[in-house]
Amino acid sequence: MEDITVGELKARLSRNEEFLFLDVREEYEYEDDNLGALNIPLGELPDKLDELEAYKGKEIIIHCRSGARSGNAKNFLMAKGFEKVRNVLGGILAYRSLEEE
Repeated sequence: MEDITVGELKARLSRNEEFLFLDVREEYEYEDDNLGALNIPLGELPDKLDELEAYKGKEIIIHCRSGARSGNAKNFLMAKGFEKVRNVLGGILAYRSLEEE
């Protein structure tokens, strides 16, 4: 699946659309600033696959600080059979700068 822009994400969140929203930043980063996503740090993702199994056929949107870790998480999940995984381009930094405009 194609990645998603912060503008698309913001619109979908405001419409309360249904998807699993996943934040792969470390817990301290999540505590400082979060968008309400489920927090599973990238390094813990392999150990948490069982928790995500129910979402295997559903859309998963992943974000991090800038888009790099979430891109890695997307590739990892797709390799594990998750088909509808999208990365938020630019991460929370881009999302917050969009809000400042």
